Amino acid sequence: MEAVILAGGKGTRLRPYTSDMPKALVPVGHRPVVEILLRQLRKAGVTKARLAVGHMAHLIEAALGNGSRLDLEISYSREEQPLSTIGPLKLLSDLPDDFLVINADILSDIDIDELFRNHLESGAGLTVAVHRRYETIDYGVLESDGDNRAVSFAEKPQYSFLVSMGIYVVSRAVLDLVPQGQPFGFDALMRLLLQREEKINTYSYDGYWLDIGRPADYDQAQADVELIESWLK
Repeated sequence: MEAVILAGGKGTRLRPYTSDMPKALVPVGHRPVVEILLRQLRKAGVTKARLAVGHMAHLIEAALGNGSRLDLEISYSREEQPLSTIGPLKLLSDLPDDFLVINADILSDIDIDELFRNHLESGAGLTVAVHRRYETIDYGVLESDGDNRAVSFAEKPQYSFLVSMGIYVVSRAVLDLVPQGQPFGFDALMRLLLQREEKINTYSYDGYWLDIGRPADYDQAQADVELIESWLK
């Protein structure tokens, strides 16, 4: 398995933590979050990782080097301009037929090897790891018909959604649909594949998952640091 790590974002939602460092290097315990991810990938059998970098790229490159410290082969691809989440993949050459794509700020104990095998068995061009989230609306929620007559009411209802975990397996053929040198996000890719009625595989995982893009989630990661460190043993 090979992996592409998306580490080019500015992490504006995580300020002030990201005022003087890229989001990928924000520490969880005593390790940068991207190092935790890379160590997990190596443990799962990944031997080669490519980091798509942009904002403060030199700091990431200095921190991780060529990957020898982590027993990984690490290379870098720099964006000259922000290309969103999928656009950076077009800058990479010699990608294998199928490869992992993961946001650099994701913490999860998902089984990477099982996810990858599931993708290959599905025959899909894209597999999206998904997690069920629950949101409570802190209001009384009404529905009305065309005559403004209330037809239902729920007090503080809870809704559930399947959300993308920021962890994907991508078939190289999908990149033929991605424009060169233009910002192109995961949302644009999903809409395009759905429009073309291409098969998109989902891999549901209800274990630990945290996107540390917001201060509250980052604080949660710090509270869970002992658990997170246990994944690397």
